[in-house]
Amino acid sequence: MTLVSVVIPSLNDAPMLRRCLAAIAAQSRPADEVIVVDNGSTDDTAEVARAAGARVVDQPIRGIFPATSAGFDAARGDIICRLDADSLPHPDWIERVVATFESAPELSALSGPGDFYGSNRFVHWAGETFYIGGYIWFIGWLFGYDPLFGSNLAIRASVWDRLRGTVHSDRPDVHDDLDLSFHIQPDMVTRFDRTLRVGISARPFASPAGLARRVSRAFSTMSLNYREQSYSARRAARRAHSARDADQTPAEA
Repeated sequence: MTLVSVVIPSLNDAPMLRRCLAAIAAQSRPADEVIVVDNGSTDDTAEVARAAGARVVDQPIRGIFPATSAGFDAARGDIICRLDADSLPHPDWIERVVATFESAPELSALSGPGDFYGSNRFVHWAGETFYIGGYIWFIGWLFGYDPLFGSNLAIRASVWDRLRGTVHSDRPDVHDDLDLSFHIQPDMVTRFDRTLRVGISARPFASPAGLARRVSRAFSTMSLNYREQSYSARRAARRAHSARDADQTPAEA
């Protein structure tokens, strides 16, 4: 049986975390373990997690990727699912994730979009269309494969084992999902399923400063990775791998 770990990084997010954990508890296919990474919270994040039956991993080094990687490293499942503390997965979310991976042995990582809540209709529409939709379209065009979205993400543990030494998981100034997307190897397969949706808070748009901080982190992540390998080189490596696979595929009789 496929074992599933759900990892949730959290920093002073106890009220939202409580709702997220309740949504996980209501899944049609239960998680085999839930890990909450306490990223130095001063509220009752850890207590809320333990009360819901989650395992708490402490990561005092602040930053979304340090917290995420600590959870991924601690996970025991074959598939590692990642949510934010404000994510609200639909009741069949884990069931659908497992079914997708089991039906596609070649799949390395799976992601899907978010439906914003907590603001007005225009903000929700703009966030889903431009903030998430623009990210998926642009990065997908830039890389030549589907990128990952951290609020709604699942990755095989074996894939994380390969990537953990290449990603910038010690950097607080990078987006974990974007950095992971950069490091997907030419032989790895990603999928962005637009029907695999979770609710996510619209709080990134609550203040210009908060949104600017996220955008700045995205540019920092892209600049850091571009210096290591250009986008054209990444696409060329993927095309070369695809060509090798095609040459090695036996011709049909």
